[in-house]
Amino acid sequence: MRAWRVHQFGRPSQALRLDDIEEPEPGPGRIRVAPTRAVLNYNEIDGCHGRYRTVNPPIPYTLGMEVLGTVDAVGEGAEEWLGRRVHATAESAFGAYADKVIAQPDMAFDAPEALDDTEAAAFFFPFHLGWLGLHERGAVQPGEWVLVHAAAGGVGSAAVQLAVDAGARVIGTAGSPEKCDLVRSLGAEAAVNYRGGDFATEVRNITGGRGVDLVFDGVGGAVTEESLRCMRRGARLMVIGFASGIEAEDSPGLNPRQLCYTQVSIGGVLLAYNSDPSVYGGMAGFNINPRSLGDEIHAELILRLDEGRIAPVVGGTVDFGDLPDALDKMEDRLTTGRIVVVY
Repeated sequence: MRAWRVHQFGRPSQALRLDDIEEPEPGPGRIRVAPTRAVLNYNEIDGCHGRYRTVNPPIPYTLGMEVLGTVDAVGEGAEEWLGRRVHATAESAFGAYADKVIAQPDMAFDAPEALDDTEAAAFFFPFHLGWLGLHERGAVQPGEWVLVHAAAGGVGSAAVQLAVDAGARVIGTAGSPEKCDLVRSLGAEAAVNYRGGDFATEVRNITGGRGVDLVFDGVGGAVTEESLRCMRRGARLMVIGFASGIEAEDSPGLNPRQLCYTQVSIGGVLLAYNSDPSVYGGMAGFNINPRSLGDEIHAELILRLDEGRIAPVVGGTVDFGDLPDALDKMEDRLTTGRIVVVY
């Protein structure tokens, strides 16, 4: 089968090579997906550069986290999944950019019937992460001011829609006038071009000096620190990811004095589900969400999708053979929404 594998560290177009490797077979409790679509993520860019510590297998290895396709083979104990169209996360969060992909059922969900393959590929990760950050961890309430960073991206655009649907007043940050237009079209009350200067002061002005109640932060680094300047007393900041650069993941950031002075709460958000209660708490430093929570969230999202209250934002499609160049464009911040790979 074909597989895009990392052979050296560097820009995706330099790091990746299309190899012909043996098809994997699913072991006990595993499923194999024959994908029709995959999705690009910043994690893959960091993987190409060798700087993503969370997923850092020895090279060469097959890149990629998410796929959309049909389960064409199963291991013992996973028979119920055979033949289903699913959105799945590759086992250990790599190996998706290939013609066959092994996954754990706990990280597979039935694709929404209302969406075609391209739209369905763009649905799962952004909206599950958005729900976890806004509802399950962030406790968003109607009428609150919510600040969404990188609001024109795949996850940010989903968060904007979910916050608006929850009755919040949304401000989104983005990196160009065109991206700000997209953010407003999704229902945001205001959009701030962060390349234009001091976003924190502008957000303060938009809220009449009050500050926001909740920050959905998928950028990290200096953006996280600056966000404290536009948060009211008692506000919540949800750390979603590190689009500013994965180096921020393990770098010192906020200090205790800042937290004392601002009187805000900081929370972390992880999109990972498992049905084994023994791994819910503290496994190798991870607190995993129960699969039952994922099922509840998926049902809530499908309801909103079917009622036309949310929709995935597809920024474009790319052929499987052009995947490295598409990742280069993402690294250069030239994309919006989710970029979907067509097999």
